[in-house]
Amino acid sequence: MTTAVRLGVRRGWIEFRQTVTNAEDVMGAIIPVAILLVVLVFMRDATVPGTTFSLGATAVPGVLGMSLVYSGMVGIAAWLSVDREDGTLLRAKATPNGMVGYLVGKVCATSASAVLMLLLVLVPSLFLFEGLATGGARAWLTLLWVLAVGLLATLPIGAALGSLARSPRSMGLIMLPFMALTGVSGVFYPITALPEWLQWVGQAFPIYWMGLGMRSALLPDTMAAVEIGESWRHLETLGVLGVWAVLGFALAPALLRRMARRESGSAVAARRERAMQRVS
Repeated sequence: MTTAVRLGVRRGWIEFRQTVTNAEDVMGAIIPVAILLVVLVFMRDATVPGTTFSLGATAVPGVLGMSLVYSGMVGIAAWLSVDREDGTLLRAKATPNGMVGYLVGKVCATSASAVLMLLLVLVPSLFLFEGLATGGARAWLTLLWVLAVGLLATLPIGAALGSLARSPRSMGLIMLPFMALTGVSGVFYPITALPEWLQWVGQAFPIYWMGLGMRSALLPDTMAAVEIGESWRHLETLGVLGVWAVLGFALAPALLRRMARRESGSAVAARRERAMQRVS
């Protein structure tokens, strides 16, 4: 088991290195970030109602939280669905403790990609917007614990979703709810501007709490006035993300074992045959 974990960490580093040295993957990450930053810059001169603080700067932490949830949930689910179709999971299953090494590798690669995406947005934003991360060491410590708890909350759920996806084409069924939840999670505008019932919907999922945690780390304390309860609600953030982490760790192992039991050479061959028929 120790060897499997060690090899999994090594596998994760190799996959991450391949991602950041592949031109298509790099451009696929940079272009959306550039578009997003342009949108935020256009929001820079607008202010949060009742304050003089830039709406663009206020949206930056929410975008960071959204990107972490996306990387944790959708990223690892997409990888699992692709590896299931091309037989990678079957090969891992055939190796002693291979599934352990495989999952450790995916967790490491996904976590590294999530941190990279966070830096791609955060570093330029620190120069483009005033008032971010003015809390000194406290701000960075808060960002670190929110990042850690957020990944614990989202990676297992992503693995569970990936185990349910029959093929990469099924990922649209995961993306659509994610995009809908983004709209009601206070990413680009304070959630208090939404109807109360939508506020409750947003608060039930990790995107809102990741955004709130990032705002508590990067925005001045005075901006808590536009949040629900006029507070950063650190304990609630830790509690809700903790519940999602427990739920994920309870569901993911059982679903992944079920998926692994169903993997066979004939199943992989059948999926390839269906894929070839669609291409032809």
